[in-house]
Order: sequence, then structure tokens, then C-alpha cells
Amino acid sequence: MTFAAAHVNTGDTAWLLAATALVLLMTPGLALFYGGMVRTKSVLNMLMMSFVSIALVTVVWLAAGYSLAFGDDAFGGLIGGLDQAGMAHLGPGSVHGTVPTLLFATFQLTFAIITAALISGAVADRTNFSAWLVFVPVWTLLVYVPITHWVWGPGGWIANALGALDFAGGLPVEITSGASGLALCLVLGPRLGFKKDAMRPHNLPMVILGAGLLWFGWFGFNAGSALGANGLAAAAFLNTLAAGCTGLLGWLFVEQKRDGHPTTLGAASGAVAGLVAITPSCGTVSLLGALVVGLAAGVVCSYAVSWKFRLNYDDSLDVVGVHLVGGVIGTLLIGLFAEKAMTGGTEGLFYGGGLAPLGKQALAVVVVAVYAFAVTYGLGKLLDKALGFRASEEQEHTGLDLTVHAETAYDHGVLGHGAPVSHSVLTGISTQKVDTQA
Repeated sequence: MTFAAAHVNTGDTAWLLAATALVLLMTPGLALFYGGMVRTKSVLNMLMMSFVSIALVTVVWLAAGYSLAFGDDAFGGLIGGLDQAGMAHLGPGSVHGTVPTLLFATFQLTFAIITAALISGAVADRTNFSAWLVFVPVWTLLVYVPITHWVWGPGGWIANALGALDFAGGLPVEITSGASGLALCLVLGPRLGFKKDAMRPHNLPMVILGAGLLWFGWFGFNAGSALGANGLAAAAFLNTLAAGCTGLLGWLFVEQKRDGHPTTLGAASGAVAGLVAITPSCGTVSLLGALVVGLAAGVVCSYAVSWKFRLNYDDSLDVVGVHLVGGVIGTLLIGLFAEKAMTGGTEGLFYGGGLAPLGKQALAVVVVAVYAFAVTYGLGKLLDKALGFRASEEQEHTGLDLTVHAETAYDHGVLGHGAPVSHSVLTGISTQKVDTQA
């Protein structure tokens, strides 16, 4: 992403307006993707965790987040200043590159929104919604904003001092959300029945619909990061399509070979894994590189999602296995497949660039993952002591939809598992008809 001032280009502006809308659509798409993967009793809670993130992140981004992430560097490449807090000094005439600064700020806002929402998948079915309302804005300022400045901000140390590459968000979006999700699921502990109950997705058509919306929005995510209607955007667009396809096929190949059945959930997850991995590299690798990146992610992530059972961490909807692992794959493979025709300079190991680019990518991955994990873990522990980050056992057993939101997703007259509902749960919920028989 570039920061040279110039006049507004109407073509670039029109494309970025469309790309911004596409990326914003990804969060409702994520809500459907996650909502279909949970059990019936907590569908609405899962949708709400994504939708409320839109409002929470928007407020904190406009108040201070944008200025800290993209304002002039204020502390050795670590964070920006507050000169543009509250979007001060930014009007219709402000220009960032060839697009209005307000549009660039909004485009970047949509990235921040979905990154926070992604974390919810790691702690599905068991999160205190009130604590989530506090966690999202604080986490955005403490974790997402500094990392974004390191990678894309003026003077950020990862881009400038280290020289690592990330075109559209492998570090600040994918690895950050994955490492943060791992930290938070360790803070909350496993769901009731983890490794005992099946906990299958309740609505696979909803999962496929959500994955389709994510894929559609991802074109804005990746091609929009060119910040212009140009050849680089076109290359990123095609690379995004290609990697999503090979990710899908790679995951299905593993399922067929390992389990004997290619599944709908596997197709959706494989496509997302490929899209995750190509995010940092879509503007740095050729089409061949994109095909390899997507395939590698589809294959590796299909195995990585099972690690939680061996290592005993309950990453409910596989944020770690898909977003952390996929983000690491895509970021590291830049060091192997980067081409000068795409990057304007840097070449990967396979194109004569030596080991230095791979080393830079690896260092960036480690620092971002460790920082995101450590700060999120500390914040999660603090909020757990102050507010109680985990829902009560009764809420989790009955379902968060009814106990927290006083609603049910499907009016079947029966709770998700036919569990008895106590008088305290039903108090004040006069609009819900509940049949407590199994």
C-alpha cells in the first residue's frame, strides 16, 4: 500500500468505493459462515458477535484507531500519532495517493471490523456477550492498530526497517486473528462436552452461503488493496480466484484420501483456507505461485484443524487451523515465490532472491503472532476477572440465544438439545414459547 500524495483519480476512487462495500459484506458473510457451523441453540449469538463488531470497531476506529494506525509515525515505527483522532483535518479534499483519504480510511476500517469478528469463531458457544462488547474495542486499539501500523503505516517497522511484504493482510488480519483466537480460547477453556459431544454444524447450506459471500467480498479485500483500478488489482483478483479454487480442491483431496468422503464443510473450509493464504501474497506472486499457495493451504489446514483435539484447546470453529495456519503459509511462501514483476523489486528464493526474503517474512510472522497472542491473553484474563468472560454453565447448556438474547433462530418449539429450562432462565422471556420436553 502506497502513501504518495497525488490528485484524485475517479477510476481508482470508483473501484475502491466498490471494494470497500465488498469487504464490509464479508462480515455478514462471516456471520452466516460461523452461524451455520454452530449448534441450533447459539446461532443468533454467533451472528450477533459479528454484527456488533461492525458498530464497535467503527466507533473506535473513527475516534482514534485510524490516526494511530495510519497517522505519521510517532514512536520508532511502532505506532502513529493522534493528529487525526476523530478524523480531524480530513475532509472531502484530503487525498491519499489517488483516492480521497476518507475513502481510504473507510476501506481500512472494513479490514479492522472483520479481523475482530474472526476471533469470535474460536470462542463460539461459550462467551459472555457483555464481555465481548468490551473486548472488541479494547483489542482493536491494543492489538490490531499497532500491528497494522507496523505493516502498512507510514514508517512502520515491518514494512520499512525489516522489509517484509504483506499485500492485503496476512499479518494484521489472518495471523493476528488466529493468534488472538488461540489466546482467547485458552482463557475461556473448552466448551461443555468438548471431545465428547459431536457438535456438528447445524446448517451446512448456511455455511456454503457464508463462504460464497466471503469469497465474493475477498475480491474487494485483495484486489482493492492495490488502491487503484490497474493491472496490479487485476493480478490480485485473478490470484484470489485461483487460490480459492486450489484450496478447495486440496482440502477435498485430503478428505477423500483420509476419510473416504469429500464433504460440503470441507469444500467451504478449503476455499476459505486458500483465500486466507493468498491474502498476503496476491500482489507479490504470479498465477503459478497463487495456485501453489492455495493448494498448500488447503492441504495443510485440513490437517491443522484436528490439532485442537490432540493439544486440547477448543478452537470452536477452527480459527487457528484455518486463519493462523493459512496466514502463516501465505506469508512465508512470499519468501519463496515473490516475483520482481509483481513486487517491483523483491524476489523470492525460487526466483533468485536467496534466503533473505524468507527470513524477513518468518521474523514478521513470529513477532506478530507472539505479540497478538500475548496481549490478547493478558486482556482476556483481565476481562475474565473483571466481568467474567465465559458464559455461565446454565447459559451454555441451554443455549446463548435464549438465555442472552431472549430469542431462538428457529421457532420449532423445542430447544436445541431438549434441555430443561429453569425458572430463572425463563423469567422475563414472555415472547418465547418453549417446550421443555426432549
